Amino acid sequence: MRKITVGLLVFPRFQMLDIAAPGDAFAEVKVLSKGQSEYEILTIGTTRGPIQSSSGLTILPDRTIFDPCPHFDTLIVPGGLGVFDILEDTTLTDWLTMQGENCRRLGAICNGVFALGAAGMISGRTVTTHWMDAANLATMFRKAKVEPDLIYVKDGSLYTTAGVTAGIDLSLALIEEDFGKQMAVDVAKYLIVYLRRAGGQSQFSPLLDMQVENDSPIATVQGYILGNLEQELTLPSIANTLQMSARHLSRVFKQECGMTVMNFVNDARIDAARHHLEATELTLSEIARRCGFGNAATFRRVFGKRLGISPADYRQRFHSENAHTEKV
Repeated sequence: MRKITVGLLVFPRFQMLDIAAPGDAFAEVKVLSKGQSEYEILTIGTTRGPIQSSSGLTILPDRTIFDPCPHFDTLIVPGGLGVFDILEDTTLTDWLTMQGENCRRLGAICNGVFALGAAGMISGRTVTTHWMDAANLATMFRKAKVEPDLIYVKDGSLYTTAGVTAGIDLSLALIEEDFGKQMAVDVAKYLIVYLRRAGGQSQFSPLLDMQVENDSPIATVQGYILGNLEQELTLPSIANTLQMSARHLSRVFKQECGMTVMNFVNDARIDAARHHLEATELTLSEIARRCGFGNAATFRRVFGKRLGISPADYRQRFHSENAHTEKV
């Protein structure tokens, strides 16, 4: 029988799903292998006694960082609101550093990567996290290479993931490494999830989070773009319509929005297309026309390149049952 010991760190206000999902995925290996393979899962608390998660559910860890622990083959740090409360806990960061030197693999789910960053374990490494925390992670740990659109990243023995349910993606990847693809497929089937999800985090995150206040002159520019997506929008044409020089528009827009005018146009078209795919029954050709892609072929190519998933697959995954038919 092959047994792999996995440690799951827990701290006050951790995300319960970040440990429950991997725990359930790992537990299925023993069932499906009929006892021939097993993950031994231990929860390790940063404090003594029961620890309350961010949802209010409470667990009693098997060990604490103050107790003798077995050798962990794999250690996983979950995310949660409380992760930012433990970044200056030197006892914890020292413990993480020691474990990182001894473990075969070290993983972080969602913003749990911040704890690894505080322990100096992501410098020079490629990592990811939840799309809402990616910019903050890159700012706090400038020597790390942050990939905000990926569901999970493997950099040597370090594994990091996007938010919450990405812990399942990580678990399946580890199971495949340890016990083969067929075992990972069987676990995925039991959990009723994809072995590998199509696309990255962009399919979930809003692209237009840089819209300025209404009293800003640039708000007029953004309003014009959003209201005329079907037109052939270029920097010169937008500037000319709004009676601005292209150079001035480009400089002020980038200063206020943190992106170029054309990047805003492209993201606006993708977001508008996502809305139509989710909420309407419009054909791909009509969506392409309304959003300024020209034709369905160009729409498919641009959408797939930006989000890593085809328009048809996106509609299948996110289409609302209350979708309505709009007049062409």
